Amino acid sequence: MKLLIIFTAICLFVSLIVNRQKTWAGVKKGALMFFRLLPTLVLMLALVSIVLYLIPEEKLVEYMGEGSGITGWMTAALFGSVALIPGFIAYPLCGILIKSGVAYSVIAVFITILMMTGFLTLPVEARFFGWRVSILRNLVSLVAALLIGLIMGFFL
Repeated sequence: MKLLIIFTAICLFVSLIVNRQKTWAGVKKGALMFFRLLPTLVLMLALVSIVLYLIPEEKLVEYMGEGSGITGWMTAALFGSVALIPGFIAYPLCGILIKSGVAYSVIAVFITILMMTGFLTLPVEARFFGWRVSILRNLVSLVAALLIGLIMGFFL
């Protein structure tokens, strides 16, 4: 992390030397984007914390832990396919789930399905690509996510 901060500071310094106006405009735009995303990020992390507090860790591990098998994958697939969570919130959430005892293969299924499928957004996608293509794409993504979970379970 320290290396990344040092690298970023060096790049910022070089950018300031090359073009001070564009650099400050970029820094301002980035800060504005950050502060616009911050309430959403804080809200989602608070909601996840509340849910994790209300659900006993034993139940979470029972349904999505190492010994959950196909039940854990199906639970992750269900939640991942209906959740409308952006990646910048999903990745920290997965870190919290891993610390709670959720299996890596289940996390792989959840994150892959979350990013690749969208059953709630299917009607919008179908409007642009047609129902046949949209359903086929989502089904192929679902199978791919399950294969990724299988591979992750094999190696981890």
